[in-house]
This record gives sequence, structure tokens and C-alpha cells, in this order.
Amino acid sequence: MLLPDAQARNFLRVRDAHRREIVEDYVEMISELGRTQGDVRTGHLAERFGVSNATVSNHVQRLVSEGMILELPYQPLVLTDAGRNLAETSRRRHVLVRDFLISLGVDAETAEADAEGIEHHVSEQSLAAFAKFIE
Repeated sequence: MLLPDAQARNFLRVRDAHRREIVEDYVEMISELGRTQGDVRTGHLAERFGVSNATVSNHVQRLVSEGMILELPYQPLVLTDAGRNLAETSRRRHVLVRDFLISLGVDAETAEADAEGIEHHVSEQSLAAFAKFIE
């Protein structure tokens, strides 16, 4: 069993990852939709995430306040430089985790779904080990 301080640090890391998860998912999705369909609107995000437009609007306001996206009335959502950088970092993590799972024999569909959660919680040390294993 872990010592209390070590256990507390682990739980703190998980709580921090949960707070970042929505931001990372949203900027990654805005980036992907921007590449594949051009304009990105809140309705597109609501459809992709399976949530209400009101939920998306709340998250968009958070992203605006954190400097990840620009939101202009009646205009598509646009990532800032910080948002694009975070989206690219999140995408790389996702692909690495997915490819690692596939290299272990997990089918592609399951690996894609599992990577969606793992990517936000895996450490840089583990990511480096995943990359080394894949090579």
C-alpha cells in the first residue's frame, strides 16, 4: 500500500486530469472538425459529444475565458494559437495511446474508445514507454 502522501499526490493528479479533460476534448474536436468540414459551430460539438447545446455553450465560454478559442457572434468557433497547440498535443497523445493498445492486440475500435479516456490520465513517462514499445 502507498504511503498517504504518495496516495494523495496520485489522487490530485487524477483530479487535475479530470479538470483538463473537457478542455482537451473540446479543442481536439474543434481542430478535427475544422480540418474535415471547415466551419465549426456549437451544434456540431453538441452532436459529436452527445450533449445539449446549452452544455456546449457553457464549455465554449470556459474555453474563451482560458484563451483557447475565439468566439464571435454568429461566427464559427476558431482556435487560438494556444488552442491549436493544445489540440495537437492532445491528438498526439491520443494516437500514441491508441497505437500502443493496438500493438498489444486490442482491436482498433476498442483501442480508439479506450484511448479517449486514457490519453488524459497517462503520464509523460508512460507515454515515452509506449512510444519505445511501439518502435
